[in-house]
Amino acid sequence: MSSGPTTSNGIRVEDLPAGSAPAAVPLPHFPSRLHAYVWRNWQLVPVDRLAKVVGATSADILAVGRSMGLIKPPSIPPGQQGRAYITVLRRNWHLLPYEQLIGLLDWTPARMDYTLREGDGLFWWFGGHKPRVDRLDFAPPDDTARKRAGQIAAIVRETFHGGVDAPVEPLFTFIEDLSKTPGGETPVRPESLFSPRFCYSYFGSFRQPLTAERDPYPEGLLARLAAAGVDGVWLHEPLYRLARFPWDSSMSQGHEACLARLRDLVARAKRHGVGVYLYLNEPRPMPKAFFDKHPELKGVEDTNVLPGQVATVCTSVPAVQDYLRDGVASLCRAVPDLAGIFTITASESYTNCWSHHNAKQCPRCGKRAPETVIAEVNTLFWEGIQQSGSACRLIVWDWGWSDAWAQGIIDRLPKDAYLMSVSEWSTPIERGGVKSTVGEYSLSTIGPGPRATRHWAMARKRGMKTIAKLQASTTWEIGSVPYVPVVENIAQHVANLRDADVSGLMLSWTLGGYPSPNFEAAIETGQKDKPSVDHVLRSVAARRFGEESAPAVVEAWRGFSAAFKEYPFHIGVLYHSPIHLGPANLLWPEPTGYRGSVTMGFAHPFDDVDRWRGVYPAGVYAGQLEKVADGFDRAIVRLKARAGEVESNALRAGSLQREIGVAEACAIHFRSVADQVRFVLARDALAQTKDSDQAASLVSTLESLLRRESDLAVKLHAIQSRDSRIGYEAACHYLYVPMDLVEKAVECRYLLSEWLPKQRK
Repeated sequence: MSSGPTTSNGIRVEDLPAGSAPAAVPLPHFPSRLHAYVWRNWQLVPVDRLAKVVGATSADILAVGRSMGLIKPPSIPPGQQGRAYITVLRRNWHLLPYEQLIGLLDWTPARMDYTLREGDGLFWWFGGHKPRVDRLDFAPPDDTARKRAGQIAAIVRETFHGGVDAPVEPLFTFIEDLSKTPGGETPVRPESLFSPRFCYSYFGSFRQPLTAERDPYPEGLLARLAAAGVDGVWLHEPLYRLARFPWDSSMSQGHEACLARLRDLVARAKRHGVGVYLYLNEPRPMPKAFFDKHPELKGVEDTNVLPGQVATVCTSVPAVQDYLRDGVASLCRAVPDLAGIFTITASESYTNCWSHHNAKQCPRCGKRAPETVIAEVNTLFWEGIQQSGSACRLIVWDWGWSDAWAQGIIDRLPKDAYLMSVSEWSTPIERGGVKSTVGEYSLSTIGPGPRATRHWAMARKRGMKTIAKLQASTTWEIGSVPYVPVVENIAQHVANLRDADVSGLMLSWTLGGYPSPNFEAAIETGQKDKPSVDHVLRSVAARRFGEESAPAVVEAWRGFSAAFKEYPFHIGVLYHSPIHLGPANLLWPEPTGYRGSVTMGFAHPFDDVDRWRGVYPAGVYAGQLEKVADGFDRAIVRLKARAGEVESNALRAGSLQREIGVAEACAIHFRSVADQVRFVLARDALAQTKDSDQAASLVSTLESLLRRESDLAVKLHAIQSRDSRIGYEAACHYLYVPMDLVEKAVECRYLLSEWLPKQRK
């Protein structure tokens, strides 16, 4: 993978961002930091590299692993690192300094810098600080460490009888499965009311997908998406990777190769009846050094994502306008069959000077209305498309716009552009007695909501077509499963969109691109004959699991859908809670002092319950998650009983078992997070109480929670070991791997034996 626009550039390890550099969190359940290092990388990094990073031999590393009950590390394919580097960084962020992190990934300081700042923006996602840790050098474990390692080995033997080294289904197996061309002919789908119907790759690289070694859309995946009724896929590349960047040609190095790969993808997808869409979030912010050379281009400095380190390239400058227009024109000429471009103009990134709602720093945009600037950026893209003669669609997404801007922007947009809005945004809800509104990423709420409805009406008044963005398979309500089997919810949502006169559907962001039953239901609901939700559910269930099993599956989908409506939705819950980690999140016997960062699988939620719960009181938040888990469990029990009575086809039986496994994984996550909330509340109450009876009751509660968390981790370990999709998301990589769930069971046993007895008063 390319290191992006940052080449060598003299980047040194000491130049990498550190932020406040707080102390790393302790991990007392391990004998030492060395043991934690070996354990956490056992399934992800080759042993010889583990050894090299800490100055050991491979035999040394194997001996440390075996002392903890790890017998033989799994074989790690050469291409796996490119698909799992975020997973590796996350689990070593508190264990290794930058120098050793770079060695572990076999990177350069420049590549680390690019990944943290611009490529994936991980430094912000990781909380804006790098924990302070000394270099880890190998030394033979002492007697105390060897004794503790032996205790861990005993737990592994007692609890995981099949061993823990290699999953039954190795990590990333789903990629091989989805890449194989399916047998049989692609079914002919009835004509749809919606076009485009586009989604993201379930396993494509979000950053630089056209320069990565891995194909984001192999033939098998394209065929499966087409069979589900998808007619479009999307990917993201910075414009400077696709067209000449006039101020620094090195940033566009290799852009012809990118265009060639894009042309190939467009041609391959077209054979399946699938169009390719590009996401443009432009112009990309540039570092300080760029503006030292080009001060006339500088707009607003970043004060949020990478404070003081980057700034906007001001779109009010004529030369920048020429770059955007001409860059899109050259792109469309080079790839004439490109289906479309969609834009975000008020995102997390500092692109135009109004992208973060404050252009006062800019001497040009500060004097211009945000409506004018944002509409102008989109119009420049449109002009580029027209200049090229391409039939490429322009889809303008209103994500991040102030409601006060919407009318003014829409009135200034080209009439032939499409307006896209998140369907469920601003829908009012009440859960657990708490009134709120949803943002985006909700399958627990059935749209469309008032914001999208209002913006679509503005667009239609001008003759523009409209697109609903939704999450058909999964959302950040739980991002670590391929889909949440709430098929009734998504079918009803799309049925509502039929009546809202929406033109097209965006079916997923980076998460949620799995060709799931949800996808099929969403697309079938959009057929021109307007089938009922009941008909769609029966049709999809019968097609996937057979006529005999269909009634039981539909009953379960309805049960899951009803239970999920109790989900305690709030944007803080989605971004800060352990919901994506479930029992893979550790329990902390003492307050860590760490504030949970924007996790979404990137960083760590720690024990920051006040951030996890969003607008809900902690007890209400936990209670709502328990309601969801209870509803899922009831539906699972009924599905297992009924499926066992009717299922006969072995292939479909296996498919149904995986469906049940996905539902069980969801339920485990919901219940585990509720348990974690109650653990932190009981832990903190115990530290404050002086009443012996209350203390005894709290200790009893903590003991029950520890045992249940261990049980949930073991249960989820069995599910993930059989299904490599569990725990994975395209932009975050693996949020957890089976070894993390084994670690949780080990930690719970440690807390039960070493920590909890000391809490009895």
